[in-house]
Amino acid sequence: MLGSRKPSQNLVLISLAINLCSSILIVFLNKWLYRNYGFPNITLTFLHFLMTGLGLAACLRLGLFNRKSIPIMNVLPLSLTFCGFVVFTNLSLQNNTVGTYQLAKSMTTPCILLIQTILYQKTYSTRVKLTLIPITVGVIVNSFFDVKFNVTGTVFAIAGVLVTSVYQVWVGRKQTEFQVNSMQLLYYQAPLSAFLLLFIIPFHEPIIGEGGLFSSWPPQVYALVLASCCVAFSVNLSIYWIIGNTSPITYNMVGHGKFCLTLLGGYFLFQDPLALNQLGGIVLTLGGIVLYTHFKINEQEQEKKTKSHSSDDSHPSRRSFLPR
Repeated sequence: MLGSRKPSQNLVLISLAINLCSSILIVFLNKWLYRNYGFPNITLTFLHFLMTGLGLAACLRLGLFNRKSIPIMNVLPLSLTFCGFVVFTNLSLQNNTVGTYQLAKSMTTPCILLIQTILYQKTYSTRVKLTLIPITVGVIVNSFFDVKFNVTGTVFAIAGVLVTSVYQVWVGRKQTEFQVNSMQLLYYQAPLSAFLLLFIIPFHEPIIGEGGLFSSWPPQVYALVLASCCVAFSVNLSIYWIIGNTSPITYNMVGHGKFCLTLLGGYFLFQDPLALNQLGGIVLTLGGIVLYTHFKINEQEQEKKTKSHSSDDSHPSRRSFLPR
């Protein structure tokens, strides 16, 4: 990734499509496990990252990427923020209504924008910033009738937004800092995060006994867990690739699209109710995503033209000289 040309627009679109499809699939697999069998949430996340680590170890053996040595202490902050993101988002969901949780989650995008601007001096055009308005309004409209605030829930929601934002920013920054690609970094982060989650699980979920990992689950649960873990490998790898090769903001736009499609999928697959305000929120959010995509593509094309003109002007054989 680093030191090479930027990925083509087609490759970026393919990666976004893979992430979108695999993320929606894993939501429905996980929802089936939670709703019908009560499988523990954080335990499933632990299994996801364990499978991701094993999958990357297999990719390394197959020669799909070269291992690059990174000190574990350098990867630890990234893994800790991931674990914080898992814990705080779960606590936010437990202590807030679904509407409040979704509203807080939508604040991740502007929070990332602020972190990138203040701490890393990254600039965004005004029209790109303005696309956050219909997206945020869409989420508010979607969840307005289910928004209720309480002190505990608000604290967990704010903590979840901050830690999630830092984690997503670091996913891209650490790839640049360590001069590694998505596979090389995730090779270290996935197993370390799985290991850290082992210390968190006992405080939130049973390990043995009813509802624990080592309960006597029906055979179909093991099949669904395995399918979820395999899809999680695709989700985790595509997240790292997208953030590393585009930006955390672009990844968040995909996330908002996933949220809208998940609502629609829940309506058609699980007969979840879909109110008129939710439909209006979906239209606003998707409209904002379309505008963001349009503006970013235009900016990238303009950047390419500027670089091309600059390259032409600096090439000796293409310079025009006035006669003496």
